[in-house]
Amino acid sequence: MNILVINCGSSSLKYQLINSDTEAVLAKGLCERIGIEGSQITYQPAGGDKEVTVSPMPTHTQAIQLVLDALTNEKNGVIKSLKEVGAVGHRVVHGGEKFTSSTLLTEDAIKAIEECNDLAPLHNPANLIGIRACQELMPGVPMVAVFDTAFHQTMPEEAYLYGLPYEYYENYKVRRYGFHGTSHSFVSKKAAEVAGKPYEDLKIIVCHLGNGASLSAVKNGKSVDTSMGLTPLEGLIMGTRSGDMDPAIMEYIAKKENLDIAGVMNVLNKKSGVLGLSGVSSDFRDLEEAAAAGNDRAEKALKAYNYRVVKYIGAYVAAMDGVDVIAFTAGLGENGKSTRKAICDHLSYLGIKIDDEANSIRGKDVVISTPDSKVQVMVIPTNEELAIARETLALV
Repeated sequence: MNILVINCGSSSLKYQLINSDTEAVLAKGLCERIGIEGSQITYQPAGGDKEVTVSPMPTHTQAIQLVLDALTNEKNGVIKSLKEVGAVGHRVVHGGEKFTSSTLLTEDAIKAIEECNDLAPLHNPANLIGIRACQELMPGVPMVAVFDTAFHQTMPEEAYLYGLPYEYYENYKVRRYGFHGTSHSFVSKKAAEVAGKPYEDLKIIVCHLGNGASLSAVKNGKSVDTSMGLTPLEGLIMGTRSGDMDPAIMEYIAKKENLDIAGVMNVLNKKSGVLGLSGVSSDFRDLEEAAAAGNDRAEKALKAYNYRVVKYIGAYVAAMDGVDVIAFTAGLGENGKSTRKAICDHLSYLGIKIDDEANSIRGKDVVISTPDSKVQVMVIPTNEELAIARETLALV
């Protein structure tokens, strides 16, 4: 079966067509600037070159139509007709407490997703637009929602409750949800495979490190804690997000800078993190280059970033009463050998030893710790699209 995976943002749309039998990517691409002047679609068939076409996309329906046209194009398409698409898997950011796993998209399910819009006002409405557009253009094709939050719904109450009046949880569902769940699920399972041990017998810490970043503690096959919270703002220092901080800073900065709550939130989400600390960039490649050239603020930003990761690893070792595997993934986790090395150098108390030669390998599953390391440390490239395709196949 061929499964179309859709990841719909407010003005962009990523897609992959995956053969579920071989798990091969038949084609992939990106629609950009949907509803904005200068919109374009990138399309790349397996083994072929990228094709970029500038074309008007006033709505997501037009964007998805262009995707379907590219997939079935006589010249470079990879399927002859849409009848060869057996199902569509949609990434949905927030499922609240309503969804503990992926679900077939019925009208009732869509209504329940809409009820979570307040929890992810920038993401869920865009995800729903993509779902509706696919339903319009592909009537009768089964569709599945795969949630960023679902994997973390196994957290116990003591991990997800905040120290706030309990009625805020009862009335408004204010609690820790966590994100990147599809990645954390995929990587933790793959880490168990690489370790050659049963998933249910391991204590695994997954470090999803990118522009957006989060850690999870996976004990005996279940997420028991994660660093992001009600929103993706909590936790690690990120590319442009502040991560954990004293909440009173919001009032203090608001008064000093004459900002309203929206202004403060804009600073915390878009102007903070390593970008705000360094004044250089939110891209870690730029930061490392600047630090190597003697930029003091860039070096401070990198050290602060690494330190926050180390603190969370320590917390999750305590929460699980031990750790067997630490897995690095996502853009920085997979490619930042100096970041991995700096973080692991702080973990000598766990008996961790890094193999520098193995730590230089990129693009594949690899154990980067030495054979005598008491904790296995790995690099596991994440594949959220494949994880969505697998979840979709399981349901349809």
